[in-house]
Amino acid sequence: MHPEALDAMRPWQETHFANPSGSHRAARLARQAVDEARELIAASLGVNSGDVVFTGGGTESDNYAISGSVRSRGGLAVCSAIEHHAVLDPVQHHGGVTVAVTRDGQIDTDDLRAVLNDASSSGQHVPVVSVMTVNNEVGSVNDIAKVAAIVRELAPAAWLHTDAVQAACWIDLSEITQHVDLLSLSAHKFGGPKGVGLMVVSNGATPEPILLGGGQERGRRSGTIDVAGAVGAAAALNMTTLTRTETSNRVRALRDELLDALLEIGGVNETVSRSVTAPGIAHICLDDLDSEALLFMLDEADVYASAASACASGAMESSHVLSAIGVADELRSGALRLSLGHSTSANDIDRAVSSITRSIQLLRDRRAARKQRAT
Repeated sequence: MHPEALDAMRPWQETHFANPSGSHRAARLARQAVDEARELIAASLGVNSGDVVFTGGGTESDNYAISGSVRSRGGLAVCSAIEHHAVLDPVQHHGGVTVAVTRDGQIDTDDLRAVLNDASSSGQHVPVVSVMTVNNEVGSVNDIAKVAAIVRELAPAAWLHTDAVQAACWIDLSEITQHVDLLSLSAHKFGGPKGVGLMVVSNGATPEPILLGGGQERGRRSGTIDVAGAVGAAAALNMTTLTRTETSNRVRALRDELLDALLEIGGVNETVSRSVTAPGIAHICLDDLDSEALLFMLDEADVYASAASACASGAMESSHVLSAIGVADELRSGALRLSLGHSTSANDIDRAVSSITRSIQLLRDRRAARKQRAT
C-alpha cells in the first residue's frame, strides 16, 4: 500500500468510526470524508463525482456491470474470451457470447464486428459489451477507443464496460472513461486497501443493483460504506496518478530487464509481445517444466509468483487466457506469471532472476537424473 493511503485511513479506523449514512455530527463528518474521497477519485478518472460508486472490490464491480445490465435490459451480453472470470462467468451465466482474441491477447476487432452483426441480424438486443483494458494474466492492452467506435456503430444501444482493474498504475484512465459507460477498479491493484472497489457509471447507464437494502450510492449499491476504505482508495489513486509516468517508465525498464534475463536461460518463451503489454506483468512459458514444481521452489525462496490468475480458487487449473490466445498445451503447463509494482526495486529483479534460474536448472537436473536412472 502507498504510505499516504495508510495515513489517510488511520483516523477513520481508530477514532472516527461513524456510519456515513447517519444524521448526527460524527456521521456527517464521515459522509464528508466519503464525498471528498469521491471527488478526488473523480478528478483522477476524469468523470463527475456522481458517477463514482464504491463497491466491495473488482469482482463486485464487474458483476454489477454485467448482471446489472442484463437484468435491467435483457438480451445478449458480449465480452472477450480472455476476460477475468468476474466478467466471463456472469456473461456465460446469462447465456452471452465471447469474442476471439489475437495471439497477443488483444480483442479481435473483426470478430467483434461479426458477433455484433450476427446479434443484429438475428434480432438480439445487446445490453452490454465488456472488453478489459489490461489483461490480468498476460498484460495485453486493448485499444478501448477502437472498441468503442465499433460498439457505437454496430450496437449503439449497448453499454460499453471495461474491467480496468489492472490498468490504473500504467494508463491514464481519464483517456479511457471518455469512451465507456461503465468502468471497474479495485483499490488494492493501485496501492490501496483490499476489499474496496470502484465503479464508474456514466452516460445515463442504469444497471439494476445487485445489492439491495439501504439504498446507498444513489440506490446503485446498498450497504454501509467503508469510510476508511474509500479514503484510502482515493489517496492511493491520487498518488498513482501523480507518479504514473515516472513509475511506468521505471517499472517497464525493470520488467524488460527481468524478461531479457529469463530468456537467456533457454527453453523460456515470452508469452506475448512486451510491446503490447502493460509494464507490471511479465509472463513466460517454459518448454519442459511444470509450473507447480517451479512455483513451490520459488515460494521456498520467497519469490511469489503464479501460474495463472492469482484470484482463481485453486489457481493451478489451466488458464483460459492462454488457451484462447493459442498457446500450445505443453507450454501452458509451464506458465509463469510475475508481477511488478510501484515498490519493485532493481534488487528484487536480481533476486528473482537468481532464484528462478537456480530453480529451473535444479528441476532440469533432477529430470535428467530420473531419465538416466530409467535407462
